Amino acid sequence: MDIIKAENLTKTYGSGDNAVRALDNVSFSVEKGEFLAIIGPSGSGKSTLLHILGGVDRPTSGKVYMNGEDIYAQNEEQLAIFRRRYVGLIYQFYNLIPVLDVVENMTLPVLMDGRKVNEERLAELLEILSLKDRQKNLPNQLSGGQQQRVSIGRALMNAPSVVLADEPTGNLDSRNSQEIVELLKLSNKKYGQTLIVITHDEQIALQADRVIAIEDGRIIRDERLRAAMREDM
Repeated sequence: MDIIKAENLTKTYGSGDNAVRALDNVSFSVEKGEFLAIIGPSGSGKSTLLHILGGVDRPTSGKVYMNGEDIYAQNEEQLAIFRRRYVGLIYQFYNLIPVLDVVENMTLPVLMDGRKVNEERLAELLEILSLKDRQKNLPNQLSGGQQQRVSIGRALMNAPSVVLADEPTGNLDSRNSQEIVELLKLSNKKYGQTLIVITHDEQIALQADRVIAIEDGRIIRDERLRAAMREDM
């Protein structure tokens, strides 16, 4: 069953002679529970594609369907709710709030949505992410790997259907990088979440169920490496 379907996505920045086409008629679908890696050189359109899939950046043309619904048929307020409830975003630079501690950063999306924090889920994530002893630490009191774990926890707190990670290991050494990948794979398997990771790291890509390669805004390769982990398995 497909959870995401992208149809003829095009994204153009600027106009006239200064126009830059970041995505050029991109179409593909993603199965529920799939771990997809998107690779390509810098400037190939990978991050643009991820942001469009996550409801962050509207396409110039084309459509994105999640569970059969056209997400860009929604207004900006509806899109914001969609992002908070159904999509978990993980960035290379963590994007943590400096004055908030670990728990406050992790639970911020839930509180912004006006909902009560699921304390059981919070405790489970703190345990899985090895942050139980760091709950009151501010971001500047954490290592890079620990900050990235907090950003993963924040992305998972709302139990999103889809987790989108943009170069999540880009600022980490090889040991921390593999730990972060293992945590993302665990969320994919344990919670049945669909995982889409943008990466330059071939070793990370090879751990995915499927790899899509992008160049000059177009898909040049779409290769399945293994069967996706289905939620109902």
